[in-house]
Amino acid sequence: MFVNEVNDVKIYNLSAGKSVPDWLTDRRKKSKLMKKVDSRRQIELIQDFDMPGVCTSIRMSPDQQYILATGTYKPRVKCFEVSNLSIKFERCFDSEVTTFEVISDDYCKMVFLQCDRYVEIHAAHGRHYRLRIPRFGRDMKYHKPSCDMYIVGVGKDIYRLNLERGQFLQPFETDASCLNACDVNPEHHLLVAGSKEGTVEAWDPRTKQRCSTLDVAMKLPGVKEFPSVTALKYRSGLHMAVGTASGHVLIYDIRAKQPLLVKNHLNRLPIKRLAFNPAQNAVYSLDEATLKLWDEQTGKQIAYVESTSSFNDFCTIPDTGMFFLAQEDVKMLTYYVPAMGPAPRWCSFLDNLTEEIESEVLENVYDDYQFVTAKELAELGMEHLVGTNLLKGYMHGYFMDARLYNKAKAVVEPFAFDRFRKDKIRQEIESERKSRLQIDSKLPKVNKELALKIMDEQANPSNNAKQRNVPNLLEDSRFKAMFENSDFAANKEAEEYRLLAPVLNRLDKSKAKELKQRVEVARVAELHADEAQQRDDSDNDEDLFGFEKSDREKEEESGDEASSDDDDRREYVKEMKQAYKQVKRLREDDAEEEEEIGEAEDNKQLQKEATNDQARPLKNGSYHNPSTNAIPKRFTMTPLDQHQGNSLMQQRIKQASLQDRVRVMSQLEGQVTNVGRSLGNRQMTFEVNKQKKSQYHAKKREAELKKHRDERRSIVRPIKSLRLKKVNFK
Repeated sequence: MFVNEVNDVKIYNLSAGKSVPDWLTDRRKKSKLMKKVDSRRQIELIQDFDMPGVCTSIRMSPDQQYILATGTYKPRVKCFEVSNLSIKFERCFDSEVTTFEVISDDYCKMVFLQCDRYVEIHAAHGRHYRLRIPRFGRDMKYHKPSCDMYIVGVGKDIYRLNLERGQFLQPFETDASCLNACDVNPEHHLLVAGSKEGTVEAWDPRTKQRCSTLDVAMKLPGVKEFPSVTALKYRSGLHMAVGTASGHVLIYDIRAKQPLLVKNHLNRLPIKRLAFNPAQNAVYSLDEATLKLWDEQTGKQIAYVESTSSFNDFCTIPDTGMFFLAQEDVKMLTYYVPAMGPAPRWCSFLDNLTEEIESEVLENVYDDYQFVTAKELAELGMEHLVGTNLLKGYMHGYFMDARLYNKAKAVVEPFAFDRFRKDKIRQEIESERKSRLQIDSKLPKVNKELALKIMDEQANPSNNAKQRNVPNLLEDSRFKAMFENSDFAANKEAEEYRLLAPVLNRLDKSKAKELKQRVEVARVAELHADEAQQRDDSDNDEDLFGFEKSDREKEEESGDEASSDDDDRREYVKEMKQAYKQVKRLREDDAEEEEEIGEAEDNKQLQKEATNDQARPLKNGSYHNPSTNAIPKRFTMTPLDQHQGNSLMQQRIKQASLQDRVRVMSQLEGQVTNVGRSLGNRQMTFEVNKQKKSQYHAKKREAELKKHRDERRSIVRPIKSLRLKKVNFK
């Protein structure tokens, strides 16, 4: 059960509750629901109260014992008996149902208007008769005294089907091009029909003549186009509600042409259905997005229900606070509002439950399953499970059993819980610990600079009304963790921050410049006011501000401002270039460090292989000392007779395959230089310093860029040469 509170009015969604995955079998679904504690508290008011695909319309029988709903797919009608809180029967159609009417007290007589111009008449046993109308229908109502069924739709005619005779009668011809809705007054049986042109025509079934025409579209304020009438509903013999395609609801007294009240839904969506609650003087109005409950006299909103999917229809149970909603989803929603009336007699236990239940929000989550992305699955080392029953593909990831996820997480990160526990303990200790020095400053521990900026903006708000009404982030509980948790601290060493630093500095400078200009303007205004007062005293009204600048002074000031703007722009460009160079230099340093680490690891591997090779016995039966055959460092001198193992290694390399020889020689290239016997008994090995090479290339690249910039400056014409100069003609 989901409880929502709007304007101190509680709305209970009896269809809400925790869901289970759809891929489970019915048996496993039932076992999961029985194991959950929350599911045992879940209320399933009517069993299997849903549709295979979409529910299009829903009605309550006049005796309030049966709930009838139509939907797809396959097109069907379902009848639920409230005394047993379960389904009674289900029938299927050949085409979808546009609307239907229950013309008896129970489900024994029903008329269905279908989307392919067919009208089906059903009895208790099933379909009784099927006929077709000339044009597509949109709405229909039953006139009980004459047994006439009025059908409106595409065209200007109101078709009359007499169910007693079983024949069509002469239709009513209206002035409209298309009719969208109709309704029959339950007291004086006046028929009204809403047209596409925004008019409502009233017809008297006794005289078969039009009584009056009401222009609804002319009474709507601020509507440029003529909205069509989409919904009609009588409250009593004199009051009527009209819904339009622009999202307005108008309350009329049928004796007057001016509306008593105009209610705007503010969604600009057509009104689909209207209903009244006379006991509470409330109106129910439905559009595609919301169902609104508002006062009939004042138009003040009482409560509302927002849709997760599009609403299609709704019906209320008279003299109660319960109503049902049909939507573009499998579920048909059941809502109960105690403020609108008591619960129906067949579910009177709801009154006792709602008094004991506290407001709590339940979400549709999968408690027993964990959603993981492909990246998280690779980090857990469980990619081999893709395609098995342990993983269920969903959107951009997979669902897996929560127990399996916890076990894998514990294996990959065995000390994650210990770290979390220590951080939690440390946070609790720091929150309880009091500082020895009581400082008056209220600066937080994290993001102090941001807090100072926010305090400055709150202390000195700008003239903009929107900025003055902005809430203080330091006092907002939603952003509390940003100034307390160190995980949200701004990392000034990150590349993104380094690239944004010039922009932030420029903004700070602009704010400081703006503040300086404000101070200067205030000072000049004071001087002008003093001089103006002196001139008023001397009866000299030549200059209101005390002085008037010459054209040359104005030109000099404009030139100074332009030059200062150019200097600021050059300084900003220079700072941005320095920031990009610094980031690029850091990236190169990181790449060089990674390369050096990789080379060190390769050297260790080569040294290990050489040691293993030289530890083997020689021809004379002695063993070579491995420590003397280590790969030499930079610029070392060693006797040649100690490198007898190297000749053996060279022989092994010559005997190896071409692939192994290329791999070994590529590793030894640039580190070992073998010297022949004719040049002496000494060997010298050295290594080129790669860091100097990279510095040389960087300096060379920087010189080329500098030369390129100088060439562009010599070609591009400066902007100052385009500045216009004022010429005084005297």
